[in-house]
Amino acid sequence: MFKAVVGHSNDPDSLAAIEEVLQQSASSLAGDIPKAGIIFAAIDFDHSLILQQIDRAFPGIELIGGTTDGEISSVLEFQQDSITLMLFCSDEVEIYAGVGRKVSDDPITATKQAVEQAKAKSTADPKLCLTHPESLTTSGVSILNGLKLALGQYVPIFGGLAGDQSRYQSTYQFFKTEVLSDSVPILLFSGTILFSHAVASGWHPIGQTSKVTKVDKNIVYEIDGKPALDFYHHYLGLLPPSMEYPLAVFDENKDNFYIRAPIAYNQESSSITFFGDIPDRAIIQISEADYEDILAASKASFMNALNNYPGTKPSAVLFFSCVARRQILGTKAQEEYQNTKLCLTDYLPACGFYSYGEIAPIDGISQTQFHNETFVTLILGNQ
Repeated sequence: MFKAVVGHSNDPDSLAAIEEVLQQSASSLAGDIPKAGIIFAAIDFDHSLILQQIDRAFPGIELIGGTTDGEISSVLEFQQDSITLMLFCSDEVEIYAGVGRKVSDDPITATKQAVEQAKAKSTADPKLCLTHPESLTTSGVSILNGLKLALGQYVPIFGGLAGDQSRYQSTYQFFKTEVLSDSVPILLFSGTILFSHAVASGWHPIGQTSKVTKVDKNIVYEIDGKPALDFYHHYLGLLPPSMEYPLAVFDENKDNFYIRAPIAYNQESSSITFFGDIPDRAIIQISEADYEDILAASKASFMNALNNYPGTKPSAVLFFSCVARRQILGTKAQEEYQNTKLCLTDYLPACGFYSYGEIAPIDGISQTQFHNETFVTLILGNQ
């Protein structure tokens, strides 16, 4: 048995909101006891109070989560300033939480601590990892590389970086009853868990391929041996680099690409800063998309994951979408989830959030990748 239930409240009062979420969850649980959960919350709630109430309702629950830039669920669909909680029950799937602290000091050590803590409680090797780490104090790529090193290349990692409603000041991560910053909480799933996933962005590469020739992590100085800003001016004229025109960064085989969104530029150095590291010598193309492309991608991500589910009856779906998609879509952001719901004939508990960077393998055979401006679907079950 593997069962997931969801609660979601947009009550602005922290206590009233979590009480509503717990009441909805208890009704759906119908007496089953959850062993783990993941919670997504807007930045202005009393997070400590919320976590204490969850632990009081379900003592000792293996819980992670964090703050967001918008929440999604099958209860209230897309919301801002809300709390949504997904709880997992199973007697066949092990789910344990771990956390790494002070990740900006040493991402390798922090991620190793998180993995070792979760693995120490499990009797089986992990099948997949969920994470909701810090986004502002250190690189998402560095955190992902640490998790990949600690877990090994055969354990896929899914999730999104914590947000703070586009303030870019501080984010919070949750581990059991603790409210943390600069940390990496994880959930490891092992046992008879079945899952499938898919990623899609909607952005299409245009123009000629180019090569990054001078880069320092997420700051690109030169493309094809010329100032990085000249590359963007070639395509955009006097328009500055923007999230509407991110880079498609191709993998080593040039078969797939992931997205890097520009977040700032420097006229003096002609450099562009992106929301994620870009490898030296990476092959890139500028890319574009319209509203329909972006919305079609979220539907394609869900349908591909659903079609690839290895069992017959999925139990839950998690969505990780990007804050840039929400900002570009505006009031159409609610259609990202609504389009996926239209593909279903039966109710499927859903939960997710808008993040500062998404985490998932590009396909079923690739290693886990860090994404920008992408919609990730993860379907879970054991039947």
